[in-house]
Amino acid sequence: MKKISVVLMSFLYAVAGLYHFINPSFYVKIMPRYIPYHLFFVYATGIIEIMLGILILIKKYQKKAAWLIVFMLIAFLPVHIQMLQDAWISLNIKFILAALRLPLQFALIWWTFKIFNLKIK
Repeated sequence: MKKISVVLMSFLYAVAGLYHFINPSFYVKIMPRYIPYHLFFVYATGIIEIMLGILILIKKYQKKAAWLIVFMLIAFLPVHIQMLQDAWISLNIKFILAALRLPLQFALIWWTFKIFNLKIK
């Protein structure tokens, strides 16, 4: 089961990272306004997600990559909060999706802790 979860997680981050290059405008639109150089950070985070997706497949790097995924997901929280704030006005499907994406971040963090047996000391 762990191997399937690792491969699934790897695929998830690699595809998410690739999507930064396929549709960068999606990510540019959801970036908080106070973060500069939106397009640069969209591409940079895409590269990081692809690299982490690959690194978690390599036993030697799994723990470090898992911790970096946790830190990345925490770093992405402002983006999801911004999405929620931007969609709040309309209270339509965008708001519902944004409201679901925020707790999804915590579920992904939990999943990473569980799969890789991460411990906070």
